[in-house]
Amino acid sequence: MTGTKTLHAVFDGKVLKPENAANLEPNVRYLVTIEPERKEETGKQSLWDVLSEFSGKVEGPKDWSEEHDHYLYGTPRRHGKGRRE
Repeated sequence: MTGTKTLHAVFDGKVLKPENAANLEPNVRYLVTIEPERKEETGKQSLWDVLSEFSGKVEGPKDWSEEHDHYLYGTPRRHGKGRRE
């Protein structure tokens, strides 16, 4: 056999049992890499669903967007002390 082969198997507590015929040469040593199969069905989530899992909200002052340089880098406020209306 040449190249890489991927097969799905179930571990019964003692041995791995391939779900389909493995078609491997008997009495040959193989390198096996174990990776759990994802339970999520692909294609069921929209891009926005995936992105929303990684996004969040940051608590901060009301003028955060206008004065971000002040809060991040300590520069003087652009619009005085309070939030401009």
